[in-house]
Amino acid sequence: MPPIPRRSLLKAAAVAGAAAQAGWVLGTRDAEAAPAAAAGADPVTLDWLEDGGLGAAPGATVGVPWPMGAHREDRSFAITDADGRPVPVQTWPLAYWPDGSLKWTAHAVGTGTGKLTLAPGTPAAPAQKVTVDRGGGTIDVSTGVITAKIGTHGSTLIKSVTRGSTEIARNGRLVLLRQPEIEDEDQGTVRTERFDGAVSAVTVEQDGPVRAVVRVEGKHRKGAREWLPFSLRLYFYAGSDSFRMVHTITYDGKQEPGKASGDFIRGLGVRFTVPMRDAAYDRHIRIGGEGTGLLREAVQGVTGLRRDPGAAVQAAQYEGRKLPDPATWDQRVTTRLRYIPHWGDYTLAQLSADGFTVRKRTKKGHGWITAGGGRRASGFGYVGGASGGLSFGLRDFWEKFPAQLDIRDAHTDQATVTLWLWSPEAQPMDLRFYHDGMDQDTYTEQLEGLNITYEDYEPGFGTPYGIARTSELFFWANASTPTADTLARQARAVRVPPQLAAPPGQLIKARVFGPGLYSEPDRSTPAKAKIEDHLDFLFTYYKDQVETRRWYGFWDYGDIMHTYDSARHVWRYDIGGYAWDNSELSPDLWLWYAYLRSGRSDIFRFAEAMTRHTGEVDVYHLGTWAGLGTRHGVQHFADSAKQQRIANTTYRRFYYFLTADERVGDLMHANVDSDETFLVLDPQRKVRTDPYTPDRHALSIGFGTDWSGLVSAWLTEWERKGPQWEKAKARVLSTMAGIAAQPNGFVQGSGLYDLDTGEFAVADKPAVSVSHLSAVFGLNELCAELIHLVDMPAFKEAYLDYCRYFNATKAEQAARYGTHFGNLLLFQGHSRLDAYAAVQTGDTALARRAWARFYHSDGYTESSPWTTEKLTGPAALVEGREAAWVSTNDTALYGLAAIENLALLGDRMPA
Repeated sequence: MPPIPRRSLLKAAAVAGAAAQAGWVLGTRDAEAAPAAAAGADPVTLDWLEDGGLGAAPGATVGVPWPMGAHREDRSFAITDADGRPVPVQTWPLAYWPDGSLKWTAHAVGTGTGKLTLAPGTPAAPAQKVTVDRGGGTIDVSTGVITAKIGTHGSTLIKSVTRGSTEIARNGRLVLLRQPEIEDEDQGTVRTERFDGAVSAVTVEQDGPVRAVVRVEGKHRKGAREWLPFSLRLYFYAGSDSFRMVHTITYDGKQEPGKASGDFIRGLGVRFTVPMRDAAYDRHIRIGGEGTGLLREAVQGVTGLRRDPGAAVQAAQYEGRKLPDPATWDQRVTTRLRYIPHWGDYTLAQLSADGFTVRKRTKKGHGWITAGGGRRASGFGYVGGASGGLSFGLRDFWEKFPAQLDIRDAHTDQATVTLWLWSPEAQPMDLRFYHDGMDQDTYTEQLEGLNITYEDYEPGFGTPYGIARTSELFFWANASTPTADTLARQARAVRVPPQLAAPPGQLIKARVFGPGLYSEPDRSTPAKAKIEDHLDFLFTYYKDQVETRRWYGFWDYGDIMHTYDSARHVWRYDIGGYAWDNSELSPDLWLWYAYLRSGRSDIFRFAEAMTRHTGEVDVYHLGTWAGLGTRHGVQHFADSAKQQRIANTTYRRFYYFLTADERVGDLMHANVDSDETFLVLDPQRKVRTDPYTPDRHALSIGFGTDWSGLVSAWLTEWERKGPQWEKAKARVLSTMAGIAAQPNGFVQGSGLYDLDTGEFAVADKPAVSVSHLSAVFGLNELCAELIHLVDMPAFKEAYLDYCRYFNATKAEQAARYGTHFGNLLLFQGHSRLDAYAAVQTGDTALARRAWARFYHSDGYTESSPWTTEKLTGPAALVEGREAAWVSTNDTALYGLAAIENLALLGDRMPA
């Protein structure tokens, strides 16, 4: 990066003033189209991503976009099923257009199968409404079927769950096992200590009539020490016998490389007590195995005995029904019941993605008996009896191993159930940095290390302090032991929670997420069909690589690798910055755009897992670097490049607006003030040649990777009308104006930013500072949105100029700016900038260049193999397939360029 010239600190007053006056207004092209917007008020057909209905899930929530001007803010909506019958719905706004009309709405349903129709109208009320009552130290939520009493302080999160007059579960709490020392040798000194979740705040976020949401926050506590903050939400839907929990921890412990002492998590779980009222032979245990498989047993089994109680008795116990009076059994069994063991404890442990074991014992102090095992458990179970019981499940159970389900003391009057997010039978959670620094104590040495392993190392920067992880859990309060079919439906709801979705046509018509940048798949010509084939190939390959390479685990699931090692036939999982991708060059965007245009459930689920991962594990949520993410590396937090581009709100917006997920909403809101992080960490500190000290009124912020991340957070807060929306709005407009006012606009490269005013100073003289990275972390997609929303011609022209000249010849660059941009790369990915500018300006030469750069520059070409090769032993650890020519950088850029070029210039493809 060249030296930043001293600024006059004169503001872009004229442009900023005009922007402030214009505010959040329609662009000219859209204003002319506004009379046609009424068509956007047409009903929308919503469909399920999988299976065609709610199944056993408590409910579902969907986000639906609307064209600008289609619906006023106070519009109400109704839903009907395929037969025209009303479906109760609860609606709320998610975002607004500049004219105040609804941009996104959220809709919650507690019933529904098949396709549903959403249209303006009066919503149907549920027969059994969700109600929320506050008082007596609890918040009581009733679905009309079950009632949960949520604690407002102390260590009991959920005091009780009742169904009618029957208490199904009580004393819901969080459990944390800390191991203060880790054994690098076999010393035999392992000890653990238990912490319990302590509630500090409870907030009712929604209170019905269809959906209620309660947020609970706190830390894990033992004695005077509190650590490991948690934030969880409880979701309830009208008429449901179940509820959902979204549970997040943020790691704030201490683990130092080279030291065996620290805060090592040995177990992390959610625990309930389940009253047991039935006779031991009417108490049932169900443990989910592979798929919908179940271990179906009773605490006191009466099958397989030397004496037979009768076929009807055996069948009833296996099916989970109350047994006939023992007086009707074969008395050779009845008189010897006291000799049949009571099996009170069960454990299913999934310690890898490829194996689980189930074992049981009669009670504490006695030996365990193997009960079975398999590869991948559903993460589902049940304990209870003929008079009622609790079903429970942990989503992504084997994908986020090590996980475990425990049932204890089912032979007593109080069983306990623990869903372990981190199994206490696994090795302790070791988050220590993976090497000793190798004497890289200076920036010079660190840059030399970067030149060999691609790792940007710096002492003290490879810390997990502040990273987070979210898990989803489900619970059913059953009136009696469910049938096998019902249990299978419950297990299915845990594995794949039902998700409603608006069709791609509605997303395209509403012009959300970069208007015009995506269109539905089109195979109408051989050229288009070939690109569609390539897009399908790339997604399928990465989906298969997740399985072949076992990209699973509590902290890893949802991410993919950066670069392949063709010599070893593995991805470079152990080589510096070539390992975990951490959103480098926006694979998140590629996946979400692939879903938006296709509506494919497999792409949605892949992108969903990535959003959960990259928004939490790759980003800091506590401490000095809160709001910054970590560059790609061997560990997700290892690299010393802590930057805004990885924490980018752009990658989260899709999932939030499509699902109304509150946790992702939290992440986006937290980024509103992430400009403050530039005070504590200069992203260019190792390569900067000019004197620079971060100053509150003169922070160096790049117009590419830095600003695109900041402005996405501000834009989202603004359109959501979040708590800081007015501040966010001012920053969007002022920074757009500030970039436009620079002598060379975006080509200027960076500006000095004032944290208090939210404005860029205008440079005294023009500079040329262009990076191949500037536009590949969502800049094109964000600018397309901003230009669509804000009428600021100077900004539009500054961005279109950047689009025109990045892929231009050096001579063309020098003719325009006085010097060329240097040796650039990633031309294929930047072809989408050519395509966007071509459409905006009507420049046919740019359109031709877009396709030329797409087909004939770097990245993938038509002559790339577009196939995989089989791998078997001894060349590989496991059998699979490889495409050694594939890299994630190229995949993300090809995917986005293909999708956007087809949408923008699909009718102008070369012959």
